[in-house]
Amino acid sequence: MASEKVETVIAGNYMEMENEGSDNNSKSSKSGRTLSRLFWHGGSVYDAWFSCASNQVAQVLLTLPYSFSQLGMLSGIVFQLFYGLMGSWTAYLISVLYVEYRTRKEREKVDFRNHVIQWFEVLDGLLGKHWRNAGLFFNCTFLLFGSVIQLIACASNIYYINDNLDKRTWTYIFGACCATTVFIPSFHNYRIWSFLGLIMTTYTAWYLTIGSIVHGQVEGVTHSGPSKMVLYFTGATNILYTFGGHAVTVEIMHAMWKPQKFKLIYLIATLYVLTLTLPSAIAVYWAFGDMLLNHSNAFALLPRNGFRDLAVILMLIHQFITFGFACTPLYFVWEKFLGVHEVKSIFKRALARLPVVVPIWFLAIIFPFFGPINSTVGSLLVSFTVYIIPALAHMLTFASPSARENAVERPPSFLGGWAGLYSMNIFVVGWVLVVGFGFGGWASMVNFIHQIDTFGLFTKCYQCPPHK
Repeated sequence: MASEKVETVIAGNYMEMENEGSDNNSKSSKSGRTLSRLFWHGGSVYDAWFSCASNQVAQVLLTLPYSFSQLGMLSGIVFQLFYGLMGSWTAYLISVLYVEYRTRKEREKVDFRNHVIQWFEVLDGLLGKHWRNAGLFFNCTFLLFGSVIQLIACASNIYYINDNLDKRTWTYIFGACCATTVFIPSFHNYRIWSFLGLIMTTYTAWYLTIGSIVHGQVEGVTHSGPSKMVLYFTGATNILYTFGGHAVTVEIMHAMWKPQKFKLIYLIATLYVLTLTLPSAIAVYWAFGDMLLNHSNAFALLPRNGFRDLAVILMLIHQFITFGFACTPLYFVWEKFLGVHEVKSIFKRALARLPVVVPIWFLAIIFPFFGPINSTVGSLLVSFTVYIIPALAHMLTFASPSARENAVERPPSFLGGWAGLYSMNIFVVGWVLVVGFGFGGWASMVNFIHQIDTFGLFTKCYQCPPHK
């Protein structure tokens, strides 16, 4: 079966370059490969789950209480559940299209052992160059700004334990630190980082929850949200952004030894992430209420102590990891453009990747608006990249009776076959186009322009309290 073939071929064969040509029979070589496989060389179902869960919730964990202050408690909870399920659905669609594309290519004897398949290539192979160009534009732009957001978050967080330097200076420093991700070859090599990253966000989420409950409600706390339509849709699009982290789904699948087993991984990862995002956002909003409208980073309101400092440090490390997750697909695209994607030297590829970091660094200094920038990226880029384009692409790929008949992955029976699947996709496209891109785009742009008018571009220290 073609589907079985997809499972058995090892994808994205970015093996350790330094191990090539070594004596494979030596004990030191065997022990080295064992350590490499344990910490560095992931490709299992568990690795994919850790990658999805770790990548899905990073700095956005700190902005969700801010979104709750804009939406109100009930709408905040409903939108998290709703967009969590919708995000899992479109991640499933992307996985189906990946398997379909890869199966067709392998029937043509195409070998992907030294090539990482990316989303724009899936669109190109299934629907042609115009879809490839659209996918390339939206995916790369989203991942570019996703990396920018992680860099902004690093500066925002470190300021709460060391305010001797302003946030812009911290952005310079962390930009240099994050540039070291050019040495991580592919998603195979995030095994230990994904595992640690999820532990870090889990600690931070439960610190926010327990810390807020222990702190109690501030005196005279009010919960007036939703108070303005602009704020309401801005908050909603931040949650749309939260559960739109599957722009790297294809690269994560390609790093799996058996990519066809990905189907439900993103849903299971989302269910776990909801156990982090819901309690923390509810607790912080309950404790601080409308104060969050002027403090997009939850760390700003919690009292400084050892638990908070540890959470800040862990989030800094995790944002470095997430920066790598967002940037690695951009590195691949740039490598392919330069013609060095299949070069075996890690150092040559790392050198080729460095220019990708420069515009990210620059944009983080221009737009340091931690919180509002999430909603803007969510409405204008995430809405198309991970919701509208996958749903439309899936419908067009299987539009003909012959394509449906020969599909590698058929719709789940509980959906009612192809008719149910198409109904789901039409709903996703319609909802995200109107609510996410339409109302969300309007609201987030109004809010974003307000931040520029209030603080200015290149602002030195966004939302910093005045020094005494």
